[in-house]
Amino acid sequence: MIVRKRLHWFRMLLIWRGSVLPRILPQLLAITGLALVVTILHGELFRWKITLTFVPFTLIGVALAIFLGFRNGASYDRYWEARKLWGTLLNDCRTLARQAMTLPQPQVDARPFVQGLIAFVHALRHQLRGTDASADLARWLPVRDAERLATVRFKPAMILLGLGEWLRGLRQDNRLDPLLAQAMERPLSGLTDCLGGCERIAGNPLPYTYAVIIHRTVYLYCFLLPFGLVDSIGMMTPLIVAFVSYTYLSLEELSEELEEPFGLSANDLALDAMAVMIETTLREMLGETDLPPAPQPVGYVLT
Repeated sequence: MIVRKRLHWFRMLLIWRGSVLPRILPQLLAITGLALVVTILHGELFRWKITLTFVPFTLIGVALAIFLGFRNGASYDRYWEARKLWGTLLNDCRTLARQAMTLPQPQVDARPFVQGLIAFVHALRHQLRGTDASADLARWLPVRDAERLATVRFKPAMILLGLGEWLRGLRQDNRLDPLLAQAMERPLSGLTDCLGGCERIAGNPLPYTYAVIIHRTVYLYCFLLPFGLVDSIGMMTPLIVAFVSYTYLSLEELSEELEEPFGLSANDLALDAMAVMIETTLREMLGETDLPPAPQPVGYVLT
């Protein structure tokens, strides 16, 4: 996630880090180069004049803009839903930590339960990014539990099972009223909902065929555009083609980047920072003072 103050309007024109320009620059240069060649040859290809006008490009351009806007909207919905799920995750973890520390009578040591919540957050982060969670699980879970999870595929779900068993033990020992246990089950079920929602986003991208259609249309449109403009605007063709191509290619690339909000791209969610923040707030609730520092962006990018 890009973290930086909004710059002066002129400096915003020159922004490189965090924009999609580095990823589309080769294609943009190729299209602009083609436009330059078409302009020099006046639209002729192997001595054959390609008679295109701007009219079909106007019609296709409007439809293409609508489809790109729709896809960007769908991709941003996935991104924003993922962010809301992690916001709900924070709230439910705080609620469960508070309840575990205040509701049982007589009071119990809630540290194992809260540490299990921290382990769940880190396990979810690793599962969504396809990384190894062993080190974080070893920090927050007993050795036996960490070893048991080493061979488990869905580690966050198993951690939630362990948290539910902790609540069951309190009920069986008559240290937690059934009504209060039910109250704790609601945010615990909320964590299950967050887990399922994140898995749904991570495992179900937008339809591939839809992306292929837009991709092909964008590139065919950009590569044919110089032939439709050269007779009308002459030497300005490469400049206008570069501008139009940048717009369409950027929108397509941005939609692909936002479609997978849990990755490591510059504009993806900062899962590492959010996991550390949840860990910090839960440890504060336990009364700990030796807390990790707040993550800082590197090159304006917070992961």
